[in-house]
Amino acid sequence: MIEEIVKALSIYTLCLFKFIVGPIAGYGAGLHIITTILTTILGMMTSVVAFTYFGDWLRAKVLKRWIANRKKFSPVNRRAVRIWQRFGLIGVAVLTPILLTPIGGTVIAVSFGAPKEKILLYMLISASVFAVLFSAAIYGFGEAVIPETLRPTF
Repeated sequence: MIEEIVKALSIYTLCLFKFIVGPIAGYGAGLHIITTILTTILGMMTSVVAFTYFGDWLRAKVLKRWIANRKKFSPVNRRAVRIWQRFGLIGVAVLTPILLTPIGGTVIAVSFGAPKEKILLYMLISASVFAVLFSAAIYGFGEAVIPETLRPTF
């Protein structure tokens, strides 16, 4: 039981930063698919909540040192504006698990002034759908596509 919790906590920590790692690591650790889905969703949503509600404070207190001398019209900023203009909040929420990180997608949504409740709702829906899809695909086809060194030994 303790071993299962430690595995789930490590996957949760990884999902704070990169969503797709959750289903792959959950399969590799030999966790049950439901545990993998829930920890993946919980990891992403922890980042989303933290950066939605505490993003301004983090930017003012912590990141101020690193972003003080940044250019306003950098390629990264232009890409974020293009994503927002083309897809809006729903598109950013859909792209977050696939291309963006939970932090990156949330920062884009917050910086363009999306309502916090909508950010949380759309990110939760996106995280839930993609956690189920990715986990089902990885657990279903894992034997065929994942190298033997990453497969669970159960």
